[in-house]
Amino acid sequence: MPQADLSYSAQLPIDPAALLSKVEEVIAAHDTTSGDCKGRAHALEVTHHAHILLRLRMLNKPHRDDAFMQTLLSALQSELRALIPAPCILGVELGFLETHYASLTLD
Repeated sequence: MPQADLSYSAQLPIDPAALLSKVEEVIAAHDTTSGDCKGRAHALEVTHHAHILLRLRMLNKPHRDDAFMQTLLSALQSELRALIPAPCILGVELGFLETHYASLTLD
């Protein structure tokens, strides 16, 4: 299950829920095994320059090689830019969850 953390300048007129939904949609389009994406949005009151930073972590699986990650990175940049007003800096950081990461669904 991927995890997305979205930090952004609070003054930006964006819809963080829509951005996180788009992230999940883009991941699913590139990797049908990914499952739901846990997303968290963090509005930052004090920032230097208007910006958005998406940090996405996924489980390290054999098919998620460098080519896959570069393609996903490009797709996220392309799809998210349509939801972000200019001028704004968009940063996207992809990586893998730690080896000993575990997640439980509590009912």
